[in-house]
Amino acid sequence: MKNRTPQQLGQVRLIAGRWRGKKLTVLAEPGLRPTSDRWRETLFNWLAPQLPDAQVLDCFAGSGALGLEALSRGANHICLLEHNPNVVQQLQQTLQQLAVSSQQAIIYCVDAQQYLAQTAERRFTLVFLDPPFHQAMLPSLITLLEQHHWLTEEAWIYLETEIDWQPTTIPTHWQLHREKLSNQVAYRLYQRMPQLEYA
Repeated sequence: MKNRTPQQLGQVRLIAGRWRGKKLTVLAEPGLRPTSDRWRETLFNWLAPQLPDAQVLDCFAGSGALGLEALSRGANHICLLEHNPNVVQQLQQTLQQLAVSSQQAIIYCVDAQQYLAQTAERRFTLVFLDPPFHQAMLPSLITLLEQHHWLTEEAWIYLETEIDWQPTTIPTHWQLHREKLSNQVAYRLYQRMPQLEYA
């Protein structure tokens, strides 16, 4: 049996920065749900002050639109996690086309929960969490980010969820910075606040 050839679903474009207008391929793969250009523009307006020299972790990279938009706008390094080998191959091609160095970006073909369950190799200042909807993954991902010290003291965390997901498992030291709700999707940006230690 021949391996199935991935089908191209469409394209998304990078909005600003050094790769402004560059188009990224979106494969027709299960669970792949790129953040729309319009919403991405709003999100990165929110994030603009945090992007220069940012260390970025994109836990469900997909087309790479979030991580590469951050890199385009001045982030120092992006780490892209993606479990689908076809999508990983496409991401690798995209990085080659954009001439992104290994110092600027790294891709792991891995399940996000398995990756975050290990001791952190580095800490990130910005994390994107937009898992497949209705799979109840976020609570464990949030716990792993904290338990294994993946976040800097004042990291920013972006959550993109189905509209009926309730943020009851958000740590008390994550402060909601911005929020937008549509008919089907909830967009939330949190900042992790320093935890005070008392004698």
